[in-house]
Amino acid sequence: MNRNNILRGNVLWLSVVSFLNDVASEMIYPLLPYFLTQTLRASAAFLGVVEGIAETTASLLKLFSGWFSDRIGRRKPLVFWGYGIAGVARPMIALATAPWQVLAIRFSDRVGKGIRTAPRDALLAASVEPAWRGRAYGLHRAADHAGAVIGPLIAMGLLLLLPDRYRVVFALAAVPAILSVILLAVLVKEEGPRKPVVKGETFEGFRDLGSRFYGYLLIVLVFTLGNATDAFLLLRAQELGVTLAILPLLWAVLHVSKMLWNLAGGAFADRFGPRAAIVSGWAVYAATYAGFAYSSEAWQAWVLFIIYGVFFGLTEAPQKVLVAAVAPDRRRGAAFGAYHFSVGIAALPASVLFGVIWDRFGPRNAFLFGASLAIAAAVALALLNPVQHFDETE
Repeated sequence: MNRNNILRGNVLWLSVVSFLNDVASEMIYPLLPYFLTQTLRASAAFLGVVEGIAETTASLLKLFSGWFSDRIGRRKPLVFWGYGIAGVARPMIALATAPWQVLAIRFSDRVGKGIRTAPRDALLAASVEPAWRGRAYGLHRAADHAGAVIGPLIAMGLLLLLPDRYRVVFALAAVPAILSVILLAVLVKEEGPRKPVVKGETFEGFRDLGSRFYGYLLIVLVFTLGNATDAFLLLRAQELGVTLAILPLLWAVLHVSKMLWNLAGGAFADRFGPRAAIVSGWAVYAATYAGFAYSSEAWQAWVLFIIYGVFFGLTEAPQKVLVAAVAPDRRRGAAFGAYHFSVGIAALPASVLFGVIWDRFGPRNAFLFGASLAIAAAVALALLNPVQHFDETE
């Protein structure tokens, strides 16, 4: 197989799998808050508990699953079971009659995500030559965002045909989910070194990642502390005059921008290096947040959401490329696990801190705080020593 051709093999099929899985997920997720609070009569606080437990679970399992895939010397089984668990659990929301059942289902869904993410990213890194990794991760993330556009549109179309039949929409989400697991089982191949890590090493793999990796991770954490949930962007858009009925369209526009710019951002990382792409992306983030701080019209929110997609394009794929570059080949699962875990854990205090600043000092200062941390992280990464590759197979 020509490992430079990303439009075939594992990169293509993992992208298709991600697209179908996200179609299934986004058929449900935008409707879930309404279903939980209005149909099942749960409180807003319970909704917060559900999402908090779900995302924390995913972050913890990403740390373990990446290390475990190094330990057994295989990635595909964990990727398969991760998508499979989520694909089976998620549509069961159609049968839920009590809020605690939704909590259990969302917990299972995030267990699946936590199991698959780090091994999948390591498998992608092993499936393409280093010079093409930016394009590979860019294609995968673009497919994911495409699913986030198509899923809600399918759900909206179904609800126009079947008004208020939320449970039917949830059940039909099983179709793309099952198809994604079938394609994964049949078409995705194991790649990379098959030799497992020595059993007696336990978690020593994390110590083997080296100072370059942890220095990079520390800088990412600085940025993440200023990267609050995008729910604040939607709230700001409403303040600027975007109506509630139009917000889903604005959200879809953001995902279209993410999709298009991920393809460009991956190519940018391959051409100029992942560090240059990430620094540029964080600069765009700082400028976008400053724009949200000082904007005053609804049309400005639309422009800023489109520009915000550029930030994702310049960072989502390149950040993974840089993880793959600074981690030894046989430790890549642990590296991706540590990366996803750290970003996931830091996201919670980031959102809380942003919200506190918003409440006490206003949205302008909250957005300027996020922009300041992005600039600090960009400067730190620009000063970091050039990346040294540790690919044992190169």
